[in-house]
Amino acid sequence: MPIRGSIVALVTPMHEDGAVDWNCLAELVEWHIAEGTDGLVAVGTTGESATLDVDEHLEVVRRVVSQARGRVPVIAGTGANSTREAIELTRAGLAARADACLVVTPYYNKPPQEGLYQHYKAVAEATGAPILLYNVPGRTGCDLLPETVARLAPIPNIIGLKEAIGTPERRQALLGLGLGKDFLLLSGDDETAREAILAGFVGDISVTANIAPRLMHEMCAAALAGDAELAAELDARLLPLHQKLFVEPNPIPAKWALQVMGRIPAGLRLPLVPLSPSLHAVVREALRASGVLA
Repeated sequence: MPIRGSIVALVTPMHEDGAVDWNCLAELVEWHIAEGTDGLVAVGTTGESATLDVDEHLEVVRRVVSQARGRVPVIAGTGANSTREAIELTRAGLAARADACLVVTPYYNKPPQEGLYQHYKAVAEATGAPILLYNVPGRTGCDLLPETVARLAPIPNIIGLKEAIGTPERRQALLGLGLGKDFLLLSGDDETAREAILAGFVGDISVTANIAPRLMHEMCAAALAGDAELAAELDARLLPLHQKLFVEPNPIPAKWALQVMGRIPAGLRLPLVPLSPSLHAVVREALRASGVLA
């Protein structure tokens, strides 16, 4: 099943006491599939992977895979700043029958490029899982450079990259590596995803898709079809969400928006806290501007 188009970085719904709301999780999966979302990422950053324990983490993956029932690909977030832990999580993601594993660069310990290469090589060789590299320096404190991606790409089960640096320079550098059509380049930056797809990326792992799944699917589909005019028109409607869903750290605004939409309860886990009241009007106006709320 192809990994392309609008792939939601799915929130993990929680009750107000922080317990995972399993019924709501199943309902979110069904809503996304009905709205045209092309793929699901379970327990990425937006899914609060940092505060779920290992059992919860893997149960979310299992339940998303089970609920999706093969209708769309499911990608399990399995990264860690310990290579041993990343191997264990990736093996478990594969055992849960995820279609691929999204492995973020090791955070906090700031490995050099050789350390990043050896980390991903070890995870790939120890697990055999289809692996998507994930570069998000704003979260991790380290940057997986294009030349290191080029070293990793020949490893057979490293199938692609989610790149959250949305600059034209980074995009051109990755496209210029000549990685081949089978190596998947995915945007991890909603605001520049349209330009990335029109330039040759195959999709977007998206926060915005949590809120406007149909519109994100249509925008990505238009860009993949090379219809730059329609993609720009749809993206203009999404722009308020691209911008305002990051007025506080993700997923705080996205979860507040989904709560307002009646899709999830109010739960977050510390150290995340609910959206500041002073920003409610800002996010609500973005929902209205994008047509999500009347």
